[in-house]
Amino acid sequence: QVQLVESGGGLVQAGTSLRLRCAASRGSLSSYTMGWFRQAPGKEREVVARISRSGGITAYADSVKGRFTIYRDEAKNTGYQQMNSLKPEDTAVYYCAAAAAYSLRSGTNPTEYNYWGQGTQVTVSS
Repeated sequence: QVQLVESGGGLVQAGTSLRLRCAASRGSLSSYTMGWFRQAPGKEREVVARISRSGGITAYADSVKGRFTIYRDEAKNTGYQQMNSLKPEDTAVYYCAAAAAYSLRSGTNPTEYNYWGQGTQVTVSS
């Protein structure tokens, strides 16, 4: 079972950038589709971005398209999400997750993902 640990969150001003990191252990992250989700207070967990096992296919929520970039480094067994031009509405707890091929459908439903990190808080002030 792969274990995931996020880092890189923090309190930043609107318009600035953060890079979230998802370090995997006890398994190879490249065996899974990886996704970044976020959950704001009182809201459902939503997919932000996802990347295929090969890294060749990525997809983004409309709200972050053009501002966020998901990528992975197989050598480091780590996934990343570069977040630029942050907005106050990006404030949330961000989670990375890994989906095995057998459970993957659309890639947008949290239930498709088998392994989750503990989350990292991102707060964007105006």
